[in-house]
Amino acid sequence: MSIAQTIKHKTQKFKGRITERIGRTPRNRRLQREGRTDRALGSLKQAGDKAKDAFKR
Repeated sequence: MSIAQTIKHKTQKFKGRITERIGRTPRNRRLQREGRTDRALGSLKQAGDKAKDAFKR
């Protein structure tokens, strides 16, 4: 995949981690859930990109 896609997915994963931590401080469950979702989606997209790259070779 392109470098832009890779950066975009890593940024989404990082954003999820930050959101989850921000939600933990005041015990805001909605923010924690959003953070976990963003982190999981970023990880899945990165895994999909790796699989696509493996099949291209």
